[in-house]
Amino acid sequence: VKPQLEEQENKKYTIFKAVEFRSQVVAGTNYFIKVQVDDDEFVHIRVFQSLPHENKPLALSSYQTHKARHDELAYF
Repeated sequence: VKPQLEEQENKKYTIFKAVEFRSQVVAGTNYFIKVQVDDDEFVHIRVFQSLPHENKPLALSSYQTHKARHDELAYF
């Protein structure tokens, strides 16, 4: 999903490291992931994984920029 975020933000990330995640089971799975993109900059991303029989790639559903390490990772 890194290329999807880079395209939407029109920015390249040299750091893209998941540091925390949560999941929510729906008709598939939503993953809420805190990603470190710079020394002190984080992005919260929501990634959707469809059910296995649908055979679809992971999709970036939503994201929030300008986050810090201490910001709570919650549903958005």
